Amino acid sequence: MPKQTTDLSRRAQRQIVAWLLLCCVLIFSMVVLGGVTRLTRSGLSMVDWHPVMGVVPPLGSAQWQQIFEKYQAFPEYKEINRGMSLGEFKSIYWMEYSHRLLGRLIGIVFLLPLLYFLYRGYIRGHLIPKTIIMFILGGMQGVLGWYMVKSGLVNNPHVSQYRLTAHLITAFAIYAYILWVALGLLSPRRKQAGGQDTSGLWRFSVIVTATILVTVVAGGFVAGTKAGYVFNTYPLMNGQWIPQGYMALQPGWRNLFDNIATVQFNHRWLGSIVLVMVLSLWVYARRFLLYPQAGVAMHVLLAMTVVQFSLGILTLLWVVPAPLGVAHQAGALLLFTFALVANHFLRTYR
Repeated sequence: MPKQTTDLSRRAQRQIVAWLLLCCVLIFSMVVLGGVTRLTRSGLSMVDWHPVMGVVPPLGSAQWQQIFEKYQAFPEYKEINRGMSLGEFKSIYWMEYSHRLLGRLIGIVFLLPLLYFLYRGYIRGHLIPKTIIMFILGGMQGVLGWYMVKSGLVNNPHVSQYRLTAHLITAFAIYAYILWVALGLLSPRRKQAGGQDTSGLWRFSVIVTATILVTVVAGGFVAGTKAGYVFNTYPLMNGQWIPQGYMALQPGWRNLFDNIATVQFNHRWLGSIVLVMVLSLWVYARRFLLYPQAGVAMHVLLAMTVVQFSLGILTLLWVVPAPLGVAHQAGALLLFTFALVANHFLRTYR
């Protein structure tokens, strides 16, 4: 009987991990699709939000015309897309519809297995509040997404950079929380090889991970203010190391979020700092005899940092073409993922 219980526990754990990782994949896809929606200016094509009935798209020409007329009443059509045909409207509508539909799919993929696992008793103890928190955060993210869209359905047809960044970072936070719980189920704590004290290395990796997240926040404000469409030179910004107007706004704190020159300057140099910090972390890690998982994670983290840094430069120099912009946003989440994995393995094997 004890052996049967152990086998059930292992089987349940594998199923829970697979479920959580599937949710991470779907959230990753959601972030990427969100980037496509933003860069194709599709996000304001749906001017209302119906969490349940909104799953049904327009059916027939009459409904399409009705939806299009609703869109025409808002500033984005009047100021930016005046004269847009119904066919052109459909292309941006389907993009935003797909983004919202994927959000609903994530909710279903999370909730139904959660109820099943709770019913079977697979999820117990500390996992119960953790999974409930995940579900609540997912629902709040949907509300935050609509709150972001509403900011663009006003006189100025652009979503608030504050709300856009909050929506992006919340997605990263939910993703990180689910991934961290899954990694915890996958990897039990073990002593480091040779009894080495790697606490300093782990703390350094935590700082690196936090710096990556701060850089993502700065990137959210670059996206929200469309700062990537100016100062399209590197490493100088139109011939200057510190661009003209860097601290032009008053009060001074507004420059961090509203000043295009400041926002882009901060993001590009935060990216440079991340590159230096990850390289330093990799060199520092070479002093230790790490378990294979931790060693591989360090190599992958460095490689992804170089790729992401290069993507950022190319996106800037080529004035944010949609494919590169989307790749850079996806790369940010990949880099954050590898940082979390490296952080986890350094913590697990210390």
